[in-house]
Amino acid sequence: MSKALIKYWELHKIPILISILSILFYGIFAYNLHRTEFIKLVLLFVALFYSCYKLIQFKKWNPKFLLAIGILFRLVFIIATPNLSQDFYRFIWDGELVGHGINPYLQIPNVLIEQKDIIVANAQELYLGMGSLSPKHFSNYPPLNQFLFAIAALLSGKTIFGAITVMRIFIILADIGILYFGSKLLKNLNRPPHLIFWYFLNPLIIIELTGNLHFEGVMLFFFIWSLYLVSKNKWKLGAVIYALSICIKLVPLLFLPLFLNHFKFKKAALFYIIIGVTCTILLLPFFSSEFITNYSATVGLWFSNFEFNAGIYNFIKQVAIVFDAKPWELIKTYGKITPILTIIIVFLFTFLRNNRKTTTLITSMLWVLSCYYFLSATVHPWYIAFIILLTVFTKFRFSLVWSFAVVLSYYAYSRVDFQENLWLLTIEYLLVFGYLGYELFTLHNKNKLFCKN
Repeated sequence: MSKALIKYWELHKIPILISILSILFYGIFAYNLHRTEFIKLVLLFVALFYSCYKLIQFKKWNPKFLLAIGILFRLVFIIATPNLSQDFYRFIWDGELVGHGINPYLQIPNVLIEQKDIIVANAQELYLGMGSLSPKHFSNYPPLNQFLFAIAALLSGKTIFGAITVMRIFIILADIGILYFGSKLLKNLNRPPHLIFWYFLNPLIIIELTGNLHFEGVMLFFFIWSLYLVSKNKWKLGAVIYALSICIKLVPLLFLPLFLNHFKFKKAALFYIIIGVTCTILLLPFFSSEFITNYSATVGLWFSNFEFNAGIYNFIKQVAIVFDAKPWELIKTYGKITPILTIIIVFLFTFLRNNRKTTTLITSMLWVLSCYYFLSATVHPWYIAFIILLTVFTKFRFSLVWSFAVVLSYYAYSRVDFQENLWLLTIEYLLVFGYLGYELFTLHNKNKLFCKN
């Protein structure tokens, strides 16, 4: 061993050992974990979060090292089949349809699977892999996401493994793009660039996006690229890129009103027009008279039919049950109220807060999305990826606590009936709200101190 290598080892042996252990833990997660093994899953999460904290603590001024190990952690999953989610089966199914010129917004798997001459490769395996719920409904994934599914299906070699690998490469590249533009945006905002590694090395991000193939990372790549362009006053191109983000996942639509007082009115109007035109162009290949009905009905199910890892909703539900409310009726009523409350919150942050500065705009986005998730009846772990990224550009860190505590929601995966443990969810949300309260209290006291000085 050369003297240079010996010296490097002596200087960096602790981070290197932590990285090796993390690779081992990610390997166990990817290839030797079933989602029913809740205790094992939690222990791996705890170990990986501690490793993430120590790596950033030791190496925050060495971005090349953190970039390299972040990529290595993701490459551990490169040939793994997702083990915490079955959504990828529907991704591949939709990609096969789009590749053959079939509109996924107009056809449901339950009907197509009955056709004798079905042209979807591996149709039976994909259909069974989706489970019982997804095949009943039209696709709810926006148009640009559908194009990516189609590319994955095209390059897959007609195998599920091939499609998984292509999609995983998309997501890894997107995360590297987030690191790149996130670092540049942090510099623009006079914040330490290493903060972006709280996203890039976060185990929840690596496991749920790269590992389980959720396309939140691709959405966030376009979103953060757009914000960077807006911060550099390249807002017209930023509007086009923002539209691409919406056409991966609809979540960025929530933030559009906030740009009203970030720009002047005329600029905001043109910003919205560019976004609208870009989205329309991407939607045109799929548009038909039935599209709006089918798509709105499918999206509406998330508000009125599903519940998972809910915070405020679960509290209201338990109180309502004491007064003899019927849970299946409550979710439908609550689902109608949640969008109204969310719209009110968005407009409060639009008109009662000066979002002229980029940091203020991003903080408003963080609060809007956090309030929406706190109210929502369905909060899958990978949803939190968005607020983890937003947090990096603000003074708040409660979403990092949430990204750790959300592992408790995985208990439902260990049950045949997917029954949630309300005690575990209570612990999760007490940790999140407790830390959020601490941050608000601390920030309030600091502001009072600055006022006195």
